[in-house]
Amino acid sequence: MDEVATKIVDILKKHMKEPRDDIGLNTALTDLKIESLDLAMIVFDIEDSFGIEIPYNANETGDAGDFKTVGSVVEKVRGLSAAKA
Repeated sequence: MDEVATKIVDILKKHMKEPRDDIGLNTALTDLKIESLDLAMIVFDIEDSFGIEIPYNANETGDAGDFKTVGSVVEKVRGLSAAKA
């Protein structure tokens, strides 16, 4: 994993009730048992860490985002970071 992916995994672990060491890009967010309030805090942390703004409904299926796996979060952050630059 690259720096972006590693940072996102670290943020996820910080907010998980039961942090795991086997999180990879293909890990489904539903498998991480992240509650909705924790997901909101994760989004805020990612925004602060990368200096980006994630669309409000990025955690829902649709055009604004598709946060199903860790990899999809990483790709969204990369895209938003590239658009900002």
